[in-house]
Amino acid sequence: MENQNVHHIEREGRRITLIGTAHVSRESADLVEQVIAEEQPDTVCVELCKPRYEAIRKQDQWRETDIVKVIREKRTSILLSQLIMASLQRKIAQKFNITPGEEMLRAISRAEEIGARIVLADREIRVTLLRTWRMMGFWSKVNFLTEVLMSLFASEEITEEEIEKLKQHDVLELALQTVGDKLPGLKTTLIDERDLYLADTIGRASGERIVAVVGAGHVPGILAHFGEAIDIDALNHIPEKGLWSRFAGWFFSLAIVGLFIYGFVVSGSQASLKMITWWAAITASFSGLGALILLAHPLTILASALSAPITTLHPLLAAGWVAGLVEAALRKPQVRDFLALKDDITSVRGFFRNKITRLLLIVAVVNLTTSIGTFVAIPTIMRFL
Repeated sequence: MENQNVHHIEREGRRITLIGTAHVSRESADLVEQVIAEEQPDTVCVELCKPRYEAIRKQDQWRETDIVKVIREKRTSILLSQLIMASLQRKIAQKFNITPGEEMLRAISRAEEIGARIVLADREIRVTLLRTWRMMGFWSKVNFLTEVLMSLFASEEITEEEIEKLKQHDVLELALQTVGDKLPGLKTTLIDERDLYLADTIGRASGERIVAVVGAGHVPGILAHFGEAIDIDALNHIPEKGLWSRFAGWFFSLAIVGLFIYGFVVSGSQASLKMITWWAAITASFSGLGALILLAHPLTILASALSAPITTLHPLLAAGWVAGLVEAALRKPQVRDFLALKDDITSVRGFFRNKITRLLLIVAVVNLTTSIGTFVAIPTIMRFL
């Protein structure tokens, strides 16, 4: 069929049909069904990874989330960023009255009907986010987190400019770009690497007739790299933390303890005691303030404050994790919170009302305010030297 969003590649006796979807109407979903019906492919590749596939196939998967396990495994930042992106996707879907991933769902459904193999062609979202995070410098991370958090407070109206973007990019890509436009360096891991990954996965798919469904924004990159030798292991590799990242926490802790000892040696026990007292008071106040801002349980606020003087001196602990675990024990999320999650993430009020998202925000905000408290405390305690 003739369509500007459909591209045919003939290679080594195989016919690969690449469909670029626009996501702004049901036309893309209809186009996917039509092409699959005409091509009768052996294999259908979709621009999904396993977690995203499960997310659109199992709309109630949030009920199975163990929020306490997420906090203990230090995965709150990943889950929170995924929910924020899901929030942006759902707002877009509501604007155009479409189901998120509808064209992918139809592609999978039609593939199952004709007995075609289904290939999840995209790189796992967790790998993409971790590679992005590890490759960013300190200030880039600060800017990125600011953009992510500010997206919660952005207007819920979709602008004409965003509508035009939807005609060229997939919904996930737009969600990522919404918080990454001000950081051009992110394009490599968020977009370019995924073009390479998709080109490799689609190129290695088995069968003589293959249909691949991807966002229109990825089509040029896939076509440009199709048939190239691509190091897929390198694209899946998560960079190790740098030497400074691994030991900075310990250096910081030892430096603060060193200040206490130095104060004792130079200025006496009274000065050292004042330094410790002020350190505890400032870090506790800022940590408790973070929990208070989000209207956490009084015992959560207390736990945040009490733990901060210790967690700020131990790089493997964080006041936010303590706050999250205490809040989860006192205000355990219920089934209705998981059921309401898909709607609550579309508004600022819902984000703060839902126990799941508020838990994640408590962890993030308490960690943030506690960090601010440490930087306020350092010059304060140095006055006693």
